[in-house]
Amino acid sequence: MKKVIKLSMIALTYSLVTACATTSDVENLQSQVSGLDTSIKQASADSASAQTTAADAATKAQAAEAAANHAAQLSQDANDKMDKKFKRSMRK
Repeated sequence: MKKVIKLSMIALTYSLVTACATTSDVENLQSQVSGLDTSIKQASADSASAQTTAADAATKAQAAEAAANHAAQLSQDANDKMDKKFKRSMRK
């Protein structure tokens, strides 16, 4: 009977130690999950910010392209006028 009680006490002690370790493991995992959740939220916010910045950059690039095309057209028009004036002066 004493052996049974001793074995029961050992089994009870082992199960308590194991249960505590399991509880701390669960708490540790919950802490890690919370940390990962925070990291995911930060990455999502960074991604949204990057998308906004990229959209702004694309808008500015389109405006710069339009300005460059307009400047090229004005330059071509000026060249055409100069050619016409040169040709007229050569005829005289």
